[in-house]
Amino acid sequence: MTSPAALTIVNALAANGGESYSLNVQSLLVITTLAFLPGLILLMTSFTRIIIVLSVLRQALGMQTTPPNMVLAALALAMTVFVMRGVIQQEQDKALNPYLSGQITFSQAVTAAEPPIQDFMLAQTRKAPLHLFVDLSGGHYADPKSVPFTVLVPAFATSELETAFQISFLIYIPFVLIDLAVASILMSLGMIMVSPTLISLPLKLLMFVSIHGWVLVLGTLANSFVGGH
Repeated sequence: MTSPAALTIVNALAANGGESYSLNVQSLLVITTLAFLPGLILLMTSFTRIIIVLSVLRQALGMQTTPPNMVLAALALAMTVFVMRGVIQQEQDKALNPYLSGQITFSQAVTAAEPPIQDFMLAQTRKAPLHLFVDLSGGHYADPKSVPFTVLVPAFATSELETAFQISFLIYIPFVLIDLAVASILMSLGMIMVSPTLISLPLKLLMFVSIHGWVLVLGTLANSFVGGH
């Protein structure tokens, strides 16, 4: 079922073009637009950093399928909404609500929606990726806010990958040390037939639970978006 808000947007676009679309064409356009939504979430929000860190954490614990992928994705999405709640509120106040109330046109709403998400992305984008894609684009911009989204989005995504791997490395180290300690003890005892994972897994789980690991990891992820780079 196509939402009224989505149909309103399609009708506005059609009105600007001087023609109206049938309900079937409107539904097709809305479905096509929604198909790009996952890509936008991955490339323009904090989702990528969070899901990568959570996936590496699961591997560091030695559990390949626990928590399941669906649980990690849902948790990452919830954390994304939490981290970006300020941006979402600005988008709603400056673009969505005025457009739905008829105060501004669709094109004006799109223009008003750009600054909040742009400011968020610029705050989290490192200088090296931004300079790289600016150089590759061959453009010259007076300040970072004048960088177009076609350059800012890949720079932001690259920066998120870099940050996610740095956080993941720091999280992985304690678990690697536990694996090495268990393997060394088993070898010194001559128990070479016993899998180190059999012993290290409960130890890692005990350590992770005792220090409130989920609270620490999620808190670190949330704080990593404060201040930016």
